[in-house]
Amino acid sequence: MSDHFSVKFWGVRGSIACPGDKTKKYGGNTSCLEVRCGDDVLIFDAGTGIRNLGHALLAEGKYNIDLFFTHLHLDHICGLPFFPHAFKKEGDLRFWAGHLLPDRCLKDLISTLIIPPFFPVPVELFTAKIEYNDFEYGQTLQPRDGVVLKTVPLNHPDGAVGYRIEYGGRSICYITDTEHVPGKPDEKILSFIQGADIVVYDSTYTDEEWPLYKGWGHSTWQEGVRLCEQANVGKLVIFHHDPSHDDDFMDEVARQAEEMREGTVVAREGMMLEI
Repeated sequence: MSDHFSVKFWGVRGSIACPGDKTKKYGGNTSCLEVRCGDDVLIFDAGTGIRNLGHALLAEGKYNIDLFFTHLHLDHICGLPFFPHAFKKEGDLRFWAGHLLPDRCLKDLISTLIIPPFFPVPVELFTAKIEYNDFEYGQTLQPRDGVVLKTVPLNHPDGAVGYRIEYGGRSICYITDTEHVPGKPDEKILSFIQGADIVVYDSTYTDEEWPLYKGWGHSTWQEGVRLCEQANVGKLVIFHHDPSHDDDFMDEVARQAEEMREGTVVAREGMMLEI
């Protein structure tokens, strides 16, 4: 079994895709991460970035995929109808969500989204083998041999799930679409990310901007720094960039973040981090 453990970013934006000259350095696609645990492929969220990821995986001959949703707001699922594996008979897919039970289930909601008149091709025309898995906040999952996923509820409208992926004694945390409480750390997040090698954190706003968006379910890059400092995290990755934050704005965030906590990076499409 290979000990390769990495995360690659295929979509780094929140809210809405924003391609263009002013966002080409960091990217304009919405949330989508690829985590490799040895030869196994785990995808987190199906924003617009999943289309390019899917074609890259097909070129490798990778058809056996686990896809984990943090939640089902449109920016995190709008790429799903364009994920090429869904239309390949060789596709062997497992979809996971942990914020819907007991009142709703993932299969029903996906089927409601991908249906005319919202989308012309219904899920009944997917030719891949697809398994839908609903779990509850806080459960520990073992989707592949040697891979452990711990989960935590996040503070976001309609609910969301944070993930801690553990493999070979190392860990990556994916904590996006969560709102902090000003003036004190979110204790459940602080405990959840303790000692992680990499934390990808919802950094939609700056501390200065955040009061204008209180209640929207997002956090700041400065709060990410504070949490990672207290939790003895290895590397913070600033993620879920607001669509109004262009490359110049994100360059300044990167500069300030490096000053505040050395080694902090701003997520960019195509960036891969190995542990």
